[in-house]
Amino acid sequence: MQPFALPDFYTAHPARLNPHVETARTHTKHWAYEMGMLGDSVGGAVVWDEASFDGMDYAGLCAYTHPEADAATLDTVTDWYTWVFYFDDHFLERFKRTGDLEGARAYLDRLAGFMPADGAAAPEPTNPDERGLGDLWARTVPAMSIGWRERFAQSTRNLLLDCVWELRNINTARVPNPIDYIEMRRKVGGAPWSADLVEYARGTEIPPALVGTRALRVLKDTFADAVHLRNDIFSYQRETEQEGEVNNGVLVLERFFGCSPQQAADIVNDQLTSRMHQFENTVLTELPVLFEEHALDAAQRAAALSYAQGLQDWQSGGHEWHLRSNRYMNAGARAVPLGPSGIGTELSRPGFWRGLAGPGGARSHTPVPFRSTGPLPLPEFDVPFDLGLSPHLGTARAESVEWAERVGFHDPLPEFGGRRLWTRADTVGFDFALCSAGLDPDAGPDALTLSAEWLTWGTWGDDYFPVAFPASGSVGSLAAAKACAARLAEFTPLALDAMPEPGTPLERGLAELWPRTAGPMPAAARATFRAAVHSMVESWLWELANHIQHRVPDPVDYLEMRRRTFGSDLTIALSKLARGGTVPDAVFESTTMRGIEHAAQDYGCLINDLFSYQKEIEYEGELHNAVLVVETFFGCGRERAAAVVDDLMRARMRQFQRLVAEELPVLFEHHRLDSAARAAVTGYIGELRDWIAGILHWHRGTSRYRPENLRHPVGHAPAGGAPAAPAGAPRGLGTSAARIAARPRSGYRTIEGRTAS
Repeated sequence: MQPFALPDFYTAHPARLNPHVETARTHTKHWAYEMGMLGDSVGGAVVWDEASFDGMDYAGLCAYTHPEADAATLDTVTDWYTWVFYFDDHFLERFKRTGDLEGARAYLDRLAGFMPADGAAAPEPTNPDERGLGDLWARTVPAMSIGWRERFAQSTRNLLLDCVWELRNINTARVPNPIDYIEMRRKVGGAPWSADLVEYARGTEIPPALVGTRALRVLKDTFADAVHLRNDIFSYQRETEQEGEVNNGVLVLERFFGCSPQQAADIVNDQLTSRMHQFENTVLTELPVLFEEHALDAAQRAAALSYAQGLQDWQSGGHEWHLRSNRYMNAGARAVPLGPSGIGTELSRPGFWRGLAGPGGARSHTPVPFRSTGPLPLPEFDVPFDLGLSPHLGTARAESVEWAERVGFHDPLPEFGGRRLWTRADTVGFDFALCSAGLDPDAGPDALTLSAEWLTWGTWGDDYFPVAFPASGSVGSLAAAKACAARLAEFTPLALDAMPEPGTPLERGLAELWPRTAGPMPAAARATFRAAVHSMVESWLWELANHIQHRVPDPVDYLEMRRRTFGSDLTIALSKLARGGTVPDAVFESTTMRGIEHAAQDYGCLINDLFSYQKEIEYEGELHNAVLVVETFFGCGRERAAAVVDDLMRARMRQFQRLVAEELPVLFEHHRLDSAARAAVTGYIGELRDWIAGILHWHRGTSRYRPENLRHPVGHAPAGGAPAAPAGAPRGLGTSAARIAARPRSGYRTIEGRTAS
């Protein structure tokens, strides 16, 4: 019996079948025999036989996901998918079932050698995985640019090498936490690899100017997340009952919330729906702006849109294949729905309307602004780190307030009709020096004052943008905000040469801070820090774009952008850059270190969201708060949403501690770090602990979030009073909260004994 009924999926676009499907079926079976995949055995067990291979129908998958590819291209793409699925099943039999972690590492390291750089010779293949990869690499890369080859090779390496993460979870029976799972699943699940292969299949490439932009990154990430979440629903029974798999999104949420498989599957489907809406929103609202900003010609625009359509085709086609393949749980899902079917009839499907009204859809555009909330009860924060405070706190307090006065943060502003954004009393009460003193208790007086001034500048800018560029100004506000951001970039010259004459307090503050901070840095460190500053400024534009749409962001997009809006990249960058040259870049770029940093950043960001809830929701009409994001996603009340946020924070704290205790020593050995480098990394981890403890201490001490000090921003008081907040039980079409709400509070608040971490 199936462990749950398949949910109604949001499928906004019809699947199409490539006419060359039968040719591909014939070709790829011959190729699989030639590579040794059919009939190959591990420990006496045959990985694939012909009957199982025919039933899995990878040619059908590729014909649905690449409906416009010509016959030869479809053959090659089908061979790639045959190879990747064979690798997955072969790796399962040889390494996952046996728990052979060291053997898996050696096997994967060797396999990566079959993607050589131009002119390099590949090793002699000894098994079907190696023969298949070597053959495909040689057939594919000549048609593509160097830039594409590098991206595709990296995606393939991620797909191969991060299988170790899955194996480690299986060996320890560790079910990941939801945030860790989404991040790692993108790498091990293969969808970013599929997204790169879309370019090959469509005979076009993303314009180089767009590679690395937020919009293109979000398109690939949302595509990957949706593909993986859909696969997790269909593959749950096979993975949990037959393979002993713990890396499945349904299982992750089942353990995290302590709910049934059906409830967890429904929530995963809501996540999938939200990610698909994020994809659509990015195509419709962000790509056109990028095209204009980079002055792309018609051919370049067509290439970018072709890529987006290719990802869209993959989503629809992949769903159709999951309904048909014998690889997955799909009983009862293949019946033709009542009513019309075929192209143009998606509106007749129940899942379409449910998805349209659900998370990421209409529901995300209906928050009530400036609603009365009252103070949010705060949880007991589980920060197990000792707080240290710099002895130079008094000096930094006095000097940073005087600095704010000098650059004009307390001045009447013409754009606000002569009103002030902050008063001197505000700056004194906000006490950013207290935050800096906890973030870096070992800092000297000059470094501590500089840190407090950066925090002052960043927070003033964060307050300034939504008032200076109101959402009511729509496109005009966004254009003006982009011009402001572009002008700020001129005050961070890498060569430390001439700057424009600053004309606003925000520009004066940055013009004063930049040379003092960047001047002593080596060139590479200066570029890294500059990118962190620009990242924070650009995140303010993302917030404004959401406000113009009156749109509560998708949960995954929110968490990933929150690290930037909070300025965590900027403040942490100063600690990391202090170790430049001592620690290899590969260590800081590793999955382990990124995981440690992200867990710490998320904890600090979510602290802020809990403390600032009343200020942001009731007084500022804010849409970017984790509690509100959870309220909107589940359609639940604020206290239940805050409890979910608290659980996420606890999971991130456990993740931080586990990575440091279990994976950091492995990282040291893998990179053969000497004692100096190990000490530098250990010191950096200590500073991350200080960062978390300091963030919490500052929130408890600052006046910024105290109810008695809250007021509406300049010119933003709601007319006629704020509407009362909706109360009571969960509401809305298809809300997952109705499923969670049926359980006692303790059912998903219990921390002790939970197997997810």
